[in-house]
Amino acid sequence: MVAVLSPDKAADLRDAPFTYAEVGATARVPCPGYHHLRRSRVLGETDFDTAVERLLTWQVHEGAGLQVAASPRRVDTGAVVELRLGIGRFGLRIPCRVAYVVDERDRAGFAYGTLPGHPEAGEELFLVERGAGEVRFTVSAFSRPATLLAKAGGPASRRVQQVMAERYLRAIGD
Repeated sequence: MVAVLSPDKAADLRDAPFTYAEVGATARVPCPGYHHLRRSRVLGETDFDTAVERLLTWQVHEGAGLQVAASPRRVDTGAVVELRLGIGRFGLRIPCRVAYVVDERDRAGFAYGTLPGHPEAGEELFLVERGAGEVRFTVSAFSRPATLLAKAGGPASRRVQQVMAERYLRAIGD
């Protein structure tokens, strides 16, 4: 279940600067100087409204194996989240702030950007689209290493992002 960030922690994350300059760029063309990722799948049994609800209530992130602490529990522009991958002291802290929300008749989702302490610098977009008789979920991102650990990880760090994208695609349902 999604935990709620304490007011102090939420305020600290809201006040933190994004760790990249191209805020909102996942809505436009790919940014040079970053690694790019785009994964997509057609959802079988999951309808548009159900997929959107799962996405905007952080269920997709939880289903992908992340611990989620957010403020608020429903995604909104400016919302902050601290994701964790792993257990206890060995868990990886992943702080983000929602850069924008997509709320259209046949497209819904959001993009969040990295904050200080995130192992990468960049932005990730989660988008559910309906059209041509199908519902499609897409995860796209641009990023580059921001911490010594991520830089030392090289291709392994990029592989973690690819694996997480696949986990998001599965977690939204079918």
